[in-house]
Amino acid sequence: MHRGLENPRRAVERRVTCAFMKKDKSTSHGRRAEYKRSDFKKLERGKYYERMKANSNVVVLDREVAAVFPNSVAVNKALHSLVEVAESVSALKSGSSRRSKARAL
Repeated sequence: MHRGLENPRRAVERRVTCAFMKKDKSTSHGRRAEYKRSDFKKLERGKYYERMKANSNVVVLDREVAAVFPNSVAVNKALHSLVEVAESVSALKSGSSRRSKARAL
């Protein structure tokens, strides 16, 4: 809606709201004026990097693969299904080798 055609009541509300909004007190270095650098401990870059690396498991998919799945839930569901199939095939193979050994005796 063009401001010239705006509802007069809404225009007054907008001016009142803007008049009472708090202003940002940040300085050029990104901290508020009431905080001093000396209030903080020495910063250490990458302090938690190794911990995060050890406790996270990020997998990057190829574009073609990612295009097939809408989200991470779908990827996990497909991978769980694949694991079930692999386990059942593995169980079948190990069971059949036992039978063949039993026949040989």
